[in-house]
Amino acid sequence: MTVVVLLGSLQGCSSPDREKPRATAPPGGVLLRGAGATFPSILYKQWFATYQNDHPKTSIIYDAVGSGEGILRFIGSNIKDEDKVDFGASDAAMNDDEISLVPKGVVLLPMTAGSVVLAYNLPDFKGDLKLSRKAYAAIFLGEIKNWNDPLIAKTNPGVKLPKLTINTVVRQDRSGTTYAFTKHLDAIDEKWHSRYGAEILVAWPDNAMRAKGNEGVAGLIKHAAGSIGYVSYEFAHQLGLKLATLENREGKFVAPTEQSCTAALATAEMPENLRVFIADPVGPESYPIVTFSWILLYKDYEDAAKAKTIRDLFQWCLQDGQKYAAQLGYVRLPANVIAKALSALNTISEGEKR
Repeated sequence: MTVVVLLGSLQGCSSPDREKPRATAPPGGVLLRGAGATFPSILYKQWFATYQNDHPKTSIIYDAVGSGEGILRFIGSNIKDEDKVDFGASDAAMNDDEISLVPKGVVLLPMTAGSVVLAYNLPDFKGDLKLSRKAYAAIFLGEIKNWNDPLIAKTNPGVKLPKLTINTVVRQDRSGTTYAFTKHLDAIDEKWHSRYGAEILVAWPDNAMRAKGNEGVAGLIKHAAGSIGYVSYEFAHQLGLKLATLENREGKFVAPTEQSCTAALATAEMPENLRVFIADPVGPESYPIVTFSWILLYKDYEDAAKAKTIRDLFQWCLQDGQKYAAQLGYVRLPANVIAKALSALNTISEGEKR
């Protein structure tokens, strides 16, 4: 049995490229290779290890390289043999143009969901930092440069804010977490909309601190006083980072919790193509920045055994595996989303082994 999830160190900033493990399928078994989003990688590591304990003839390698790279490897054009995958993963569902590049067809499966948080490092700040929509947009636009700015002070009355330069921490790689964050900013701030829009790779201001992967962003925030960055909840939680309470669409300040994320997800109706983005959820209890995360599968697999294993693995993840989500800082998928994902999973065809 082999389970490998390649991640950067949670104690460092970003990880260098490394040699990939030379895994092979167990005798008479199946080897699956996947790559993509770092956002769900902690949950995927748990899922794959647990699944393999019960299925010793299955080995899984997941390379957490970011959503953008995961999509590129899944499409497979001009990809080295060692980077080819059986499934991808992304926090930004593939668009129609990307899907058209995959001759074998594409099945998109929402697998989990969670929040994008604003984690910060203010060593002497003891309060609960509240940021208005205008304030956190201005911070990442580079318009607010100091922590004692009046716009921040306005929502934190009676609290002494440090006279300290703000250092924003952002992703340097093509990232689904970046897409979820900028999709939100694009919906709430006209300046952001006209300057950046919603992208998986952003031309950040020159003074922004850049890191690779959610683990890289979390590690950099932990070590950089005065910093603030966007990162998936579970990576921030693992390092014990402080999290800002954000103003939502209804003008309420909401912390990122399982309940507030679930409330936000409940505002969206999953369409038949299983692609939905909740840019600015309604409801007083909704946390404002949430996203689904997708597994990318081929509609047709040449290897019948691999197709069967793919179906069985992700059926387990959508059913029994959902119980691990909340334990690790993610959100269990709503029942109606699971039902639609299972229906899509069953459309995968088993080809003849070649």
